This record gives sequence, C-alpha cells and structure tokens, in this order.
Amino acid sequence: MSGLPLILIVLLGLVLMVLGITKLKMHPFIVLLLTAYFIGILTFMPVSEIVGTMTEGFGGIMANIGIVIIAGTIIGTILEKTGAALTMANTILGIFGKDRSVLTMSITGYVVSIPVFCDSGFVILSPLSRAIAEKSKVSLAVTATALSSGLYATHCLVPPTPGPIYMAAALKANLGMVIIFGLIVSIPALISGWIYAKKVASKYDIAPNPEETMDSLLEKYGSLPKPLESFAPILLPIILIAFKSIADFPSAPLGEGALRSFLNFIGDPVTALIIGVFLAIRLINSNYKDKTFDWVQDGIINAGMILAITGAGGALGAILRSLPLADAVSGFLLEYHVGLLLPFILAALLKTAMGASTVAMVTVAAMIAPLMGDLGLTSEVAKVLTVLAMGAGSMTVSHANDSYFWVVAKFSDMDTSTAYKTQTGVTLVEGIVSIVTIYILAAIFI
Repeated sequence: MSGLPLILIVLLGLVLMVLGITKLKMHPFIVLLLTAYFIGILTFMPVSEIVGTMTEGFGGIMANIGIVIIAGTIIGTILEKTGAALTMANTILGIFGKDRSVLTMSITGYVVSIPVFCDSGFVILSPLSRAIAEKSKVSLAVTATALSSGLYATHCLVPPTPGPIYMAAALKANLGMVIIFGLIVSIPALISGWIYAKKVASKYDIAPNPEETMDSLLEKYGSLPKPLESFAPILLPIILIAFKSIADFPSAPLGEGALRSFLNFIGDPVTALIIGVFLAIRLINSNYKDKTFDWVQDGIINAGMILAITGAGGALGAILRSLPLADAVSGFLLEYHVGLLLPFILAALLKTAMGASTVAMVTVAAMIAPLMGDLGLTSEVAKVLTVLAMGAGSMTVSHANDSYFWVVAKFSDMDTSTAYKTQTGVTLVEGIVSIVTIYILAAIFI
C-alpha cells in the first residue's frame, strides 16, 4: 500500500492510539502493541512479518537503551536514598539561586546533550531534576520539562550527535558551520523550552516525592555525601561519553589507534553508566552497606515499567519504519516549491509518524540530497540551514511512539495526558521556534 490510503491509515492508527491512552485510560503498553497490529494489518503487511517486525523493534530499543535505563534507575535510586541528589541540588542552587533553578535545568540539559543522547542524558539527570524541584518548591513537571527541552535542543541541532552529523555528510555541508549555526538556532529553542516549562508545565502539579527528606537523611546519616562524591556518578559517565564522541569525530582528533578503541569502549553509554553504578554504590554509608542489594533491586524494579513501554514504542516504530511512508509523504510535497520548509515538513511528518528523531533525520536527508538543486539550496550556508531545517523538523513532535517521550514521562511521574501537554507541547514549540530562526538566518545569509 502507498500514497494517500497509507497516510490515512497511519494517521487513523495514531489518533486511535492517543484516544485509547488518554480517554479510555488503557495501559500504554497494550495500546502501543495494538496500534502496531492495527497499522500492520490494515496496510496489508504480510501476517508472517508483522510479529517479527514488532519483536525486532522491541529488541532494538532494548539493545539501544535497555541497560542504560536500568543502570540509570539504579544510580537514581541510590542518589536519592543516600541524599547525594539533595547535595547536588543544594550545590547548584547555592551557586545559581532558587530563582534560577528552572533555567539551570534547561542549561544543564542543553550542555549535556551535545555529547550525550537525550534519552541517556535524561535518565542520568532525572534524580537532579527531582531534587531541584523539591528544594526550589516547584512542580516536578517544570524541572522535567526544562531538562527534557534543553536536552532536545542540542540533540537535534548540534553535532556530534549522529543525526546532525549524518545529515551534514549526506548534503556535503561544512560540519564546522553546522556546529556554529546549530548552536545559534538551538539557543532560541532552549529559551522557548525554558519559558514553556515556567508558563505551561507549571500548571501541572507533580510532587517531587523524594524517597528521603533532608531532615530524615540527616537524622539517619548525620551528614550528607560531599558534593564531589555526589556528582561523580553523573558527571563521570557524561565525561566518558563526551570523550567517545570526540574520538568518533570525522576528523579523528584522537587518532585511529588504541586510545580511540579504549575511549569507544569506556565511553559507550552502557559501560559509562555501569561505572556510574559502582560510583553510586560507594556513596552508601558503611552502616547501611547491607541495603546495597535492596537498593539496586529497587532500581531494577523501577526500570521495569519504563522498559516495557519504551519497548512497545519500539515495536510500533518498527512497523511504521517498514512502510513506504517517506515516498508517500514526499509525493504530495515535492511538487510545491517551498525551499527550506520542505525538509522541515518532511522531517516533522516522519518524526511524528515514526517516533525516532534520528531515523527521521537520516530518511529525510537521503530524500532531500538529490533535490538540493531543484530547491535552489546549493550555497554552503543553504546546505547548512537545510541540515538544521531537518533537525528542527525531527523535533516536531515527541509523543507516544517515541521512546524519549516515555523516558521523560515515567522518570518524572507524569501520566500520559500530562506528558502530552508538557513533553509533546514543548517539542512542538521548540520545532516551530527553530524553523522561524532558520528562516531569519536565511534572510540574512542567503
């Protein structure tokens, strides 16, 4: 199946998915799998391929972020139970002040996601988001939205994350210029996410609910962990992942030998987060070492729900990726001469339909590359802005078929309806602000 019927069936499936979760209050795990079956059957996928495609998608998500999520929840559980998360919150708020706590979370996400995938970054930083929400007396929805939008801004627009690097290579755009212009475009996106968190997410009251309060921890331990020890389980994995990103840069700044191989191993998010787990375990007070097994087990149990839902989202995404959606959508749009709007719209449609930002970037880059001459986008700056237009589209929007949506929702105690109003809403705003910024830059430089 192709063309308009394919598009309509996919849209119908996504609408029914949203209604099933938000109105009928069905569990997202069940709804996501049913939606995958629905779309697969109605688009005449061979029955023998539907289940195989779904299980492949489920397994692919587990392979990419399964261990990262489990390790991250273990770290988060220990940081909360030992009071290290509160130490981090006190340190940050002592430097920047409570009045800037939300902006601080936005900037933290913005910086961290330059070398680190947004999914991993949110998992790593979620204990900090919860602790800062508790200390600054704001809703967890606010700090979570600020953090998620900050992470998203650079993830979609600034190399060395894989999507922007691939798009730059596909369009033969200057990578240095992509980084510079990407930083310029991502700043308004960051600001819009911060404002959205303060003005919109603040309407949804989610208690931070730290497992231990400051008073109870002080009574139990006598003192909280020191700042350096508290930050280490978060900062060291981020630094290791950042070094891996630098080592993988196309220019190979650290060479091609043993050092690069070592950094690729130790900077893999799985290895880096496992190291973070051991650093977190070292925070446990000697009088409570017997709790180590229980706390690690609590972290694994907490990860279970997140893994189930993100895996089901991966199953749906695999069904959607197996369909000729890109060809169907492009057939309607390529006849219109819309310049930079075309890569943005294509990326936004594929992102919304398939869920994965990186997949949307890679797919649209392959479609747009041979059309650059027809679109009149042949100058160096035009190539760079086309890359960023696709990146902006790949932000728009994050919803139930996106693993990042569920990571943000479940690590922040959001129900699905609230997640749509915060995470989906803020990614829509970021995408629109980004493409407007790109058009302003095009008016100046093209």
